[in-house]
Amino acid sequence: MTEILLVVLLVIGVLALHTRDLLNAIILLAVFSLLCALLFFYLHAPDVALTEAAVGAGISTFIFTWVIRKTQRKEEE
Repeated sequence: MTEILLVVLLVIGVLALHTRDLLNAIILLAVFSLLCALLFFYLHAPDVALTEAAVGAGISTFIFTWVIRKTQRKEEE
């Protein structure tokens, strides 16, 4: 189970780095953070998992989307 989560995290991380649409990158980073929280919970660290889910997927996603609304959404070609 751990290996599967790590491979999925690697794939999502690479996808987040290579996407040109910033909103899609933010969504991928939120999924990445939730999967990290799941991995931490599986590794018997529920306090770290709860913090990662709250901060990584919650607060930082909100801040990133708020900033995106005030700037350009797509990278210039």
